[in-house]
Amino acid sequence: MPGAGRGREPPLTVHHLNQLLLVCSVVLLVAVAAVRISSRTGLPSLLVYLGIGVLMGQDGIGDIHFDNAEMTQVIGYAALVVILAEGGLGTKWKEIRPVLPSASVLALAGVAVSVGVTAAGAHHLVGLEWRQALIIGAVVSSTDAAAVFSVLRRIPLPARVAGTLEAESGFNDAPVVILVVAFSAAGPVGHWYVLLGEIVLELAIGAAMGLAVGWFGSWGLKHVALPASGLYPIAVMAIAVTAYAAGALAHGSGFLAVYLASMMLGNAKLPHWPATRGFAEGLGWIAQIGMFVLLGLLVTPHELGDDVWPALIIGLVLTMVARPLSVVLSLAPFRMPWQEQTLMSWAGLRGAVPIILATIPMVNGVGGSRRIFNIVFVLVVVYTLVQGPTLPWLARTLRLGEQGEASDLGIESAPLERLRGHLLSISVPEGSRMHGVEVNELRLPPGAAVTLVVREGTSFVPLPTTVLRHGDELLVVATDPVRDAAERRLRAVAHGGKLADWLGEDRNGPSSSR
Repeated sequence: MPGAGRGREPPLTVHHLNQLLLVCSVVLLVAVAAVRISSRTGLPSLLVYLGIGVLMGQDGIGDIHFDNAEMTQVIGYAALVVILAEGGLGTKWKEIRPVLPSASVLALAGVAVSVGVTAAGAHHLVGLEWRQALIIGAVVSSTDAAAVFSVLRRIPLPARVAGTLEAESGFNDAPVVILVVAFSAAGPVGHWYVLLGEIVLELAIGAAMGLAVGWFGSWGLKHVALPASGLYPIAVMAIAVTAYAAGALAHGSGFLAVYLASMMLGNAKLPHWPATRGFAEGLGWIAQIGMFVLLGLLVTPHELGDDVWPALIIGLVLTMVARPLSVVLSLAPFRMPWQEQTLMSWAGLRGAVPIILATIPMVNGVGGSRRIFNIVFVLVVVYTLVQGPTLPWLARTLRLGEQGEASDLGIESAPLERLRGHLLSISVPEGSRMHGVEVNELRLPPGAAVTLVVREGTSFVPLPTTVLRHGDELLVVATDPVRDAAERRLRAVAHGGKLADWLGEDRNGPSSSR
């Protein structure tokens, strides 16, 4: 038929693909450079990624028109799975275990207090309808560990503070998602006890699925030697994604499932762990960059003017009233010092999760959903810009930065299946008390020995009197029965030096988190 091809989109050609790859590579390079900028200025890099998306959008130099909230939500959920997996893999069980009760209460009761107080402020001070106010209160009640620790990465915090913040950010995504979905559903909002029952049930299912998948996955990776070391990082991430899918399909919290499964994998002493950790961190960065750029594309800057003041007012209520009140009430039974509570109150940074959750009412067609998204976007940007640079200063002012703590060892284990042994690769970092220790003073258990030392690019077989230095890389061969004891002893010396036994360490050193 004449003219039948008119109005059709042009076919995708190799030229278009090359252009797309060029744009993506340039965006990634700029985003990577932004990490360096953010580390110097103290600003969370998420603001730079959002800025890149805004510049590429319809009001920027890119003039890209993008308004698909449903696609943004799907991609955002996928990115959150990767980010939570990366966070879980980096969570040390020895730091989380003592603060698990306080972090759980803060992630559940604290969210309830924050939602109620913030929603009341949005309704009475800004004039939003109760449904819109509840949605905003729920959306902004989730904290972002990536945003918090990207700012505090240069200031080591006490284990109780860091562990509580990290666990809270991993746990509170689940109840917040449930609340936002419930408030955004058609029809009247259910009674509070119904929502509470749904939250408890979904969290229980998600926790069970995450722990089960994490246990089976770690058991399988430790007992099945894969043919190539590069397959271990892929397998670990595949198991983490499986946990999310299993939890979601079982009508539980997939986000809690992926976090718990990843935490089990991260503390299971898996082979080739440093490579796996680096791979997960790389995927996490890519997920954050892509997610924030996409969120920046979705926003329309010229529509934000009328929502700036409501966002500032709601953010003020959240930051100065809701968050501190939730911290004080939740942590009251645990008797934490006021300095730690003050830092945790100010460290409630909002990052990717609130902006992604703000797309849920848009997809569900809730009235005023576009305004909700704009308010959340402005709130996250402004208060991250205010809180981010001041967090290190506050930590130093409260004297919560621990100085002089020995750095942990980086130990990678490669299984020698046919020889029934393990080859441990150890890097001695700056600050490790293994510096100045002779090889024979390591006192490794029988069945383990230092076979090679790499120093400044030169490798040699050490003598018993060889003195170890910062920057050395050691190869330790250990048989199956003493593999764990050898690693515990190495970590004990790294923290306590040659006098680890005299300082109260166990003969084989403290338990490792890896």
